[in-house]
Amino acid sequence: IVSPGTTVRKGDRVVVKTKDGEVMVKELKRKTAKAIELKSLNAEHPDRTLSMSDVVWVARIVWASQ
Repeated sequence: IVSPGTTVRKGDRVVVKTKDGEVMVKELKRKTAKAIELKSLNAEHPDRTLSMSDVVWVARIVWASQ
């Protein structure tokens, strides 16, 4: 379950959608007006830094079940 209206903070797990249509789940390392830094939850995938101009939306994950 995600909360699109909730403010995201460092350490939150988030879902990010890019303008290219890519959707990813990562941990928020840092967010500024110009860029977002994301830590991968899966060691097989690299950490990412995206320009905020490439991001459509960011939503905080408030609950997950496996």
